[in-house]
Amino acid sequence: MPATQSLTSEQLVAKLKAFPKRQAQEIKRNLDVVLTWRPGLRDGAEILLLASALPLYYLVRGITNHGTHVDQAVQRGIDIVHLEQNLGIFWEAQMQSWILSYNWLVTFFNGFYLYGHLPIIGALAVWMYFWHRPQYLLMRNAFLISGAIALVFFINWPTAPPRMLHDFGYNFGFVDTILDQYKTSRPDTPSWFVNEYAAFPSMHIGWNLLVGISIWLATRNVFMRAFAVVMPLVMAATIILTANHYLLDIVGGVIVMLVGLGIAVGGRYFVQRIVSPDSKEARTKGWVPWLYWLCGVADPVQSGGRSAAQPA
Repeated sequence: MPATQSLTSEQLVAKLKAFPKRQAQEIKRNLDVVLTWRPGLRDGAEILLLASALPLYYLVRGITNHGTHVDQAVQRGIDIVHLEQNLGIFWEAQMQSWILSYNWLVTFFNGFYLYGHLPIIGALAVWMYFWHRPQYLLMRNAFLISGAIALVFFINWPTAPPRMLHDFGYNFGFVDTILDQYKTSRPDTPSWFVNEYAAFPSMHIGWNLLVGISIWLATRNVFMRAFAVVMPLVMAATIILTANHYLLDIVGGVIVMLVGLGIAVGGRYFVQRIVSPDSKEARTKGWVPWLYWLCGVADPVQSGGRSAAQPA
């Protein structure tokens, strides 16, 4: 037994000594992916797709705001409150009251609502694009599909968020914390991109959860996986504590995201069944790689042959 303990100790010391070297090698491998990257046609198409789809999404949302029948949007918000009261889950105002006495908490949640959504999604999308391409492509398609579904709701069934109900004579105790702090409901956002009546479904939680799922699939790194779990949970708390969404908006956002993810997964599976990566068409037809790209099937060459889950 003493010999075994001595051997184990020696192995531990050896591993600790080798740790900095292994980390340096891993950092170098990750940097090489970027330094040796040479953009191709599909990289340009990717940039064009996202550079057009995301602004279009927010532009349509913003335009919808100007044509909204405000009284109908407010009534839908009241209907959600009444439904939650009947279900016994109308907790939002009470939950928000827990933090209103703590300015630092209010400031944190306001900041996370404004900057913990698209900036985080964008940064993680770049990370996955270079080092976890299969997960990136799946997230991208689920992102776009769920966004299109959400637009259907925003256009046809606009809904006022809790923070606006007081302005129309309904006092449930909600406070517009972002407006109180910044004197505007959406700082740093052009007015034509803002839709004040897009409470249901909440894509803040839907897309943050989607990114969390993608991170979990992409890496086994314990810190990244912890972030993948905590980040959407913090966003769920944030959208309630800033009075931007109802609890049922979270349910709607998660369902819309899961439908988008399911369609993305199904589309990828269907394409691979129709045109197998090992088929003659995949090897000889120039249109197949583009079909794969569109449907979220990773090119083994572009993705570097990486497996579905690797260290970050």
